[in-house]
Amino acid sequence: MNAGLSIERLRKNVGRYCGQTIEIREVLNEIQAAALKQGWRQDCFLKSEEFCLLAYHRSSGQPRKRVYISTGIHGDEPAGPLTVRELVEKNEWPEGVDVWLCPCLNPTGFPLNRRENIRGVDLNRQYLHREAEETQAHVLWLEQQPRFDVVLCLHEDWEAHGFYVYELNPDNQPSFAEEIVRRVSEICPIDLSSEIEGRPAHAGIIRPSPDPKSRPQWPEAFYLLAHKTRLSYTLEAPSDFPMSVRVAALKTGVRTVLEMISK
Repeated sequence: MNAGLSIERLRKNVGRYCGQTIEIREVLNEIQAAALKQGWRQDCFLKSEEFCLLAYHRSSGQPRKRVYISTGIHGDEPAGPLTVRELVEKNEWPEGVDVWLCPCLNPTGFPLNRRENIRGVDLNRQYLHREAEETQAHVLWLEQQPRFDVVLCLHEDWEAHGFYVYELNPDNQPSFAEEIVRRVSEICPIDLSSEIEGRPAHAGIIRPSPDPKSRPQWPEAFYLLAHKTRLSYTLEAPSDFPMSVRVAALKTGVRTVLEMISK
């Protein structure tokens, strides 16, 4: 794993994410244009003077599997929306898989290059006690959607030594985690730390307790596990590495899951 990789850290992140930023409105406009051209259904589930939260659904006609993908919940993690843009523009989705997509859950955080939204709220801690309007609207939209076979939340970690993945799999279904890490290791270093974010890790995989009571502040993945799925992967790209590497890592993780679930 990681053999032959000589990708150097940028050494830009000091106390927070200090790397490359994106013009989120431009990226979202490009995602919208590609999605609508390809026949995705668009939902606006929250519109204000500051932003519009959009979701997309790609129908395969007679789906065998349903996949949910979200990103952009932290405004200092630009690789996720860029990954979604590439995936939608490439339009290489497996047959028999319906996809639900939220390309940016925190559009006001990106111009500030910070984790929280414009009001200083970490939206990824809002899914049990929902106070932020973004999270309230997102949950109302999710309640109208069917259950998903797997969910993918795309993130970055400015402190990480490499890529890693959280798996929530309470029913011990066949795991995709090892294959995700194996494939990503060919293009991006893996964080092989024995502890990541204060949790035990092994070979780039964290399997935290899936018990909702273990988390007083739910991230999006815990809400989804409690109400919409029994299999969840949070993909974490290392944001102190080049943007192209981070996007490639997240894209590889998504494509791995799509390929495996469509078999």
